[in-house]
Amino acid sequence: MIDIRPVAHPIGRILTVLGLFMLAPMAVDWWAGDPHWVVFLESGMLTVVTGVMISTATAGRYDHLSLHQAFLLTSGIWLVLPLFGSLPFMLGAPDASFTDAMFESMSGFTTTGTTVFPQLDDLARGIHLWRAILHWAGGLGIVVVAMVFLPVMKVGGMQFFRSEGFDTLGKVLPRAGEIAGQMTQLYLILTGACIVTYLLLGMTGFDAVVQAFSTVSTGGFSNYDASFGAFLGPAEWAACVFMILASIPFIRMVQLMRGQARPLWRDTQVRAYLRWIAYACIIILAYRMLWLGQTGHPEEILRETVFNTISTFSGTGFASTDMTGWGHLSLTVLIICGLIGGCTGSTGCSVKVFRYLVLFEAVRAQIRRMHSPHRVYPLRYDGQPLDQDVVDSVMAFFTLFFLTFGLLIVGLSLTGLHPRTALTAAWTAIANIGPVWGPEITRNGSIAEFPTSAKWLMTFGMFLGRLELVSVLVLLLPRFWRA
Repeated sequence: MIDIRPVAHPIGRILTVLGLFMLAPMAVDWWAGDPHWVVFLESGMLTVVTGVMISTATAGRYDHLSLHQAFLLTSGIWLVLPLFGSLPFMLGAPDASFTDAMFESMSGFTTTGTTVFPQLDDLARGIHLWRAILHWAGGLGIVVVAMVFLPVMKVGGMQFFRSEGFDTLGKVLPRAGEIAGQMTQLYLILTGACIVTYLLLGMTGFDAVVQAFSTVSTGGFSNYDASFGAFLGPAEWAACVFMILASIPFIRMVQLMRGQARPLWRDTQVRAYLRWIAYACIIILAYRMLWLGQTGHPEEILRETVFNTISTFSGTGFASTDMTGWGHLSLTVLIICGLIGGCTGSTGCSVKVFRYLVLFEAVRAQIRRMHSPHRVYPLRYDGQPLDQDVVDSVMAFFTLFFLTFGLLIVGLSLTGLHPRTALTAAWTAIANIGPVWGPEITRNGSIAEFPTSAKWLMTFGMFLGRLELVSVLVLLLPRFWRA
């Protein structure tokens, strides 16, 4: 029998904090004279009371989490918090059903950025701020999960990073506080710098906060139907910088804050990530200008291409223009970028650069063995040897990821969606990216016209993708509960 008290206690405490976060959008609406502030008051009180009751009922000293409890905690957080995060949408958003509210909340917490609201410009300011807060909290949460729990649970090769960051085996909760403190400090610095930069570039205070929360979390929610298209110009270049910073390993930036710049500059994953971004931008730019013959101011075309490519690659999902007019090759490159994603240990999403580097190393070694079968080719990553269990975990993750991706495409197609819509909806859900392209998409890019079944499939896909599949699917095994 699994003791759920060490699992429920931190969830209750986090839930209490979530309820307190609702005070911010409540204050915004109250200050603006919008009666919508009552919605956040009611939602916040219910969330805080529930969180306090859970944490009080399970109070105790917990210095250790078993492996089973770690799996339950990670999945439990991303189920319970979106559920309570959906309350302001159910109570205050126009015509929002439970399905829509849960989708929007899950999209926020998983930093996906797909929306069900067809008219963002008409929403209350408090709702916009709440969507941004969901992103911000989810981005910070996934960094802590990636540094504390996934290495211990050996999910997708993450055990490689235990020696890289923190040794948490056997002492998850005490170390979690230390890790969360350092990551939160860095996260706050990035967020503050992003807000100040946007303010200096002409955004209003409210717009700067909303866009910064979405940028640093690589989420993509905006308070405008035009998304980042409402801030064309230098703000796009600034966003590119912060999207890249948010999608490289946070442990490297912590080391940089301590005066250790060498690990960041020599990190194989970071170098590959920046190199692949450059390749994608060059291919799309050349295709648009030379093959399609698209004309305009060179700086505008360059900025448009770089911004939207980085936004897709990092999993942020902001859009400053209609990318469907870029041609089939450009969209194909963007889809590939989304299936790669950012770096491990960041707010970035999808498969992650690290796993592709391990995959390429394993394929290269296998080709060499075919040429010289009696030679030994040790696998190395970033100068360190790769254990076979890391390679096996990465291969299993790739298999599971693309199998789930295929099943999502089939499932969404069966709901009646156009094949192109089903493909991009599955892609954006499992990789937590944001944009969906197809005939059923509204003018602002929302999925408001999707069938209810399609919305729930995408909700489940976002949940699976954000927690890297294995940590969720293992809960479905009967032997997990018997152990």
